[in-house]
Amino acid sequence: MIFKQKISLLLLILLLAVKAQSQDLPVWNLALQKTVPADWLIQKIMTRAQLYKSADGKDLILYNGLAKRTFRITPNLACTSYLNLRTGQELLRSVKAEALLTINGREYGVGGLHGQHENAFILPAILDTLTAGQNDFQYVDFTIGSIKPYLNWKTRFWIPKTDPATGIRVIFRYEAAAPELKGIIVKVTYDVYDGLPLISKSVVIENQGAQDLKINRVVNEQLGMAEEEGAIGRNVILNKKPQGIDFETNYAFNDAFAYSYSDQSTHWKGDSSYVTNVGGTASPCLLQIYEDKAPGIILKPHDVFSSVKTNELLMNSYSREERGLEVRRMYAKIAPWVLANPIFMHLLSWDDESVRKAIDQCAATGYEALIISFGSDLDMEDTSKTNLQRWKVIADYAHARNIKIGSYALFSSRHISAADDVIDPKTGKPGGALFNDAACFGSNWGLGFRDKIKKFFTATGFDIWENDGPYPGDICASTTHPGHLNLDDSQWRQWQIQTELYHWLNARGIYINAPDWYFLDGTNKIAMGYREENFSLPRDQQKLLNRQNIYDATWEKTPSMGWGFVPLTEYHGGGKAATLEPLADHLPDYEQLMMQYYGAGIQACYRGPRLYDTEVTKQLVIRVIGWYKRYREILNSDIIHLRRADGQDWDGILHVNPWLETKGLVMLYNPTDKLITRIIPLPLYYTGLTTVAKISERGGNTRTYTLNRDYTVKYQITIPAKGYTWLVIK
Repeated sequence: MIFKQKISLLLLILLLAVKAQSQDLPVWNLALQKTVPADWLIQKIMTRAQLYKSADGKDLILYNGLAKRTFRITPNLACTSYLNLRTGQELLRSVKAEALLTINGREYGVGGLHGQHENAFILPAILDTLTAGQNDFQYVDFTIGSIKPYLNWKTRFWIPKTDPATGIRVIFRYEAAAPELKGIIVKVTYDVYDGLPLISKSVVIENQGAQDLKINRVVNEQLGMAEEEGAIGRNVILNKKPQGIDFETNYAFNDAFAYSYSDQSTHWKGDSSYVTNVGGTASPCLLQIYEDKAPGIILKPHDVFSSVKTNELLMNSYSREERGLEVRRMYAKIAPWVLANPIFMHLLSWDDESVRKAIDQCAATGYEALIISFGSDLDMEDTSKTNLQRWKVIADYAHARNIKIGSYALFSSRHISAADDVIDPKTGKPGGALFNDAACFGSNWGLGFRDKIKKFFTATGFDIWENDGPYPGDICASTTHPGHLNLDDSQWRQWQIQTELYHWLNARGIYINAPDWYFLDGTNKIAMGYREENFSLPRDQQKLLNRQNIYDATWEKTPSMGWGFVPLTEYHGGGKAATLEPLADHLPDYEQLMMQYYGAGIQACYRGPRLYDTEVTKQLVIRVIGWYKRYREILNSDIIHLRRADGQDWDGILHVNPWLETKGLVMLYNPTDKLITRIIPLPLYYTGLTTVAKISERGGNTRTYTLNRDYTVKYQITIPAKGYTWLVIK
């Protein structure tokens, strides 16, 4: 009884403090959202993110003109509405805790309200009847400020003009009510962005107590989502997860080249409290964000645990094209380093003279960077004075010619030693990793690898790191590795080592190619997706496959986020039919391969010993690079997918950017052996044009077209056999 009285007194004190703190906030007025906001994909949204209070003082409201998230703050803080203002869709059906923490084997809610009996919808009238949980972390107060950059990043490379992310950061602070957690503080952070329907969320746990804590699980986001369909099936889950919102965190890896296959933290579950659900209690309508392979992280007194960051993007529609555009715009805003896109060559070399010659060829043709490829004689793990001095001299030579330089290094898919490899928990022995054999990043070798990479870049002045096999999510049962305690914290600690290295490189302006989805922690580029064996096929087949790969990889990646591959010399076999060397003998194929990639805004790894072998070849490369640089801004803009390559008829893509003078650029291809003439509908909605479009072919005469009611223009085009053409739209 005395304990309950103390809790009630504490809640009263906190309520008075919150009311006093909220006095300075503007009062929410429904007139703020009386009109449907403009389409943020083609128009600037002028409304700025703001935190409001309700007129009765019971609620706090996060609002940016596109998204509105409402919190009841008494008797504890809980989200009661999550509204997409563009579509009018209410995303929530039930009130949940703001976060769930499992500490020392026991689960605790952070905020949240209890007592909602019908979980299919939230009636405003029930909110005053809900109660705070006795052992839940109790809301204390909030602080408000501006969004801070997630990374201290710099770049040495070309990047399109982009405005930095702006918005507000609101931090809700909670204190433990359970006596066994005395001194534990939880802070839940919301970043609300200006100009796009995006809210990001993360959780911090501060151990201000006197005892170690074992953090078994941190659910940093939990939402009772309104289902979007209802179907009944006997012993079968028929209903799909809700599609009105996209969740992406920075805890994503697995060597998949796509976020959806790399995500390690998004969980859709059934809700046992939702008994009136047509699809049954197993229907996926409860969203939780947590890392399920990190079940035991020790938090010592005065230490801080920071969760992953969950980015929540409200979606305009079910259209694949529009949803992909929204995701790409999100990355461009919150991770602008992904837009850097240097023109680079992949050099296969065995001596310093071949590197110098390649640097000279890059400088002569307009290339901006040289990456010394796998199979060459550069070893970044060799931190001897002699090796570091050798490559510093080469780097200085490149920089004197305004060429950036980088190199390849391998982490995973290699055996190091029984003491340093990941230990399979099933066998207690090395092996069983994603790539069979792999080092543990928390082993002595792994920590040494990290330090050697830092030393190499510091000593040589190199600009680019191609990290093949960054940490892909392996768990490790070793109890002797210095970088983690045991199996329970092995994935989390290795991920922290990897991300710290990427943050360190970003702060020094170093560009990172990597095959895992570490974009939100600083990587710049990933493979588009391909099969290496395809590059042993004849060149005509490679061209078609490359265009298919480009088309498929750019639904959720900007052009700058993906790289392709062009084997100038033999790769995985195939002989003369598969390669371009000697270059002068295959100029049409060389040109089209370059135009396919540069025309998509994508950098390919032109892997071989040289960029040109004759003056004619050199002039071809200069001409293509000059064309790319002329249209670089629009070519690095979003892609609208027109028709996928199938070898039977035309295929193509359309770049769009409503904020450039050049609103669009179309690349069209004819894989057949006959000239074709087609009338192609060009969808121009995302160019921002509304009435007329001025279109020119290959930079020639311009014709004016009136847009149809669906924002399309029907354009008649003739494409040469086995060739291509391009259109500019203003």
